[in-house]
Amino acid sequence: MSWKLTALAPRGVIEGALLAHEDAIDWDADIVISGSEIAEDRPDDWQLEAWLPRKPRKADKAALAALFADAPPSFTEEKLPDTDWLTHSQQGLEPIRAGRFHVHTPEHSQLDEAGVRDFCIPASQAFGTGQHATTAGCLTMLSAMKARGVVARNVADIGTGTGLLAFAALHLWPRALATASDIDAVCLDVVEDNARSNGVAMGARGGELTMLVADGMDHPLLQARGPYDLILANILAGPLIGLTPDFARSLIPGGHLLLAGLLETQEPQVRAACRRAGLRLAARLVNGDWSILWLRKRQEW
Repeated sequence: MSWKLTALAPRGVIEGALLAHEDAIDWDADIVISGSEIAEDRPDDWQLEAWLPRKPRKADKAALAALFADAPPSFTEEKLPDTDWLTHSQQGLEPIRAGRFHVHTPEHSQLDEAGVRDFCIPASQAFGTGQHATTAGCLTMLSAMKARGVVARNVADIGTGTGLLAFAALHLWPRALATASDIDAVCLDVVEDNARSNGVAMGARGGELTMLVADGMDHPLLQARGPYDLILANILAGPLIGLTPDFARSLIPGGHLLLAGLLETQEPQVRAACRRAGLRLAARLVNGDWSILWLRKRQEW
């Protein structure tokens, strides 16, 4: 049994609540929230949705209300049927074409276009089918990096989800040593299944992918395999800011860092953290409300 609470407010109010959520170190992990616009023709009207595995308690509602700096909006309460909502929400999504890649669910056909790598990623309990603007932006940026002559011999994908970005990096740099990690153990089987169905080799040698469960860079094998010349991280702005010093330490001088999962309004804070860590901006793109950043470590670091 699951429940959903929904509040409507202007975009700036919802974005402020999402930022407050990222800073809430004692947040109840059972409460999952997201913010989005209500409709494409109403870009300034947003909703905050919160999913719970129980009937919302007074403390749950108070925690949500505390995310708002001023008077919180009113929440509507809804009991949901027994459904895997993440899987359900991803079923039937349209394929996406980004950079040198085409990503689709099993319900759709592959593209069969010369020079384009096709990935079939089913709806699953891990984020990152490629439908999300941040993932599509990362695929576009990776393609641009390859076109501009970036050479990646040692790659790490932090917060990999389905493994898609790691698969894409191995396609672009097929002899690279590749490591993917996620804090969620469910991703181990998800990545292995997706690798098998997409012809991506799992293993510890060049051209193969090693999958780990890790919190950020905190894993002995992640540290032993470094330093890296390319790190990918499509997560959230708060964790990105916290992990930036670790990313910088784990890169070779001149190494590359691709960051996503941050709203355009959060970009200044993320870039400031990167500057403090000795990372400079090489390129950026904005896909919808989301920023995708390509940064490089200073040569002298």
